[in-house]
Amino acid sequence: MKSQIAALLLCLLNVSRAADTVVSESVIDAPVAKVWAAWTTSDGLQSWLAPHADIDLRLDGLMRTNYAAEGQLGDPGTITNRILAFEPGRLLVIRVAQAPEKFPFRAVVGEMWTVLYLSPTPEGKTHLRVVGLGFGPGDEAQKMRAFFQQGNDYTLAQLQKHFAP
Repeated sequence: MKSQIAALLLCLLNVSRAADTVVSESVIDAPVAKVWAAWTTSDGLQSWLAPHADIDLRLDGLMRTNYAAEGQLGDPGTITNRILAFEPGRLLVIRVAQAPEKFPFRAVVGEMWTVLYLSPTPEGKTHLRVVGLGFGPGDEAQKMRAFFQQGNDYTLAQLQKHFAP
């Protein structure tokens, strides 16, 4: 009986985590050093993610992106992420510090954060796991969770295209 209760509690815990988490994973056809540079340098971000990007890779540094070709960093379309933690070549943790003016979930976006895990594969490629956390149970937070699931999947597909042979 105790093992059944433990299994039920574990199952409920996993369901709770699923509502709070977004996970996207991919294998990128490039070594970790190149994928790390694509995420953590201004030139790297501009090469595949956004036409306007800069990053100050340090604790509490900022990563700013603007996806509009006619935009510029600092205008109302700029996304600013704060770097919460990093381990070179292995881990990057960011949190939205300022959402773009027209972002539909501005009221709750500050409650979530994103963790990028990079690890080498035996073939010399990179396994990239992107985990979004902190999505609350409310309707707006769950709509934002779905938005980020789709967005993170798209972002990984773009990175795969960038490094495709």
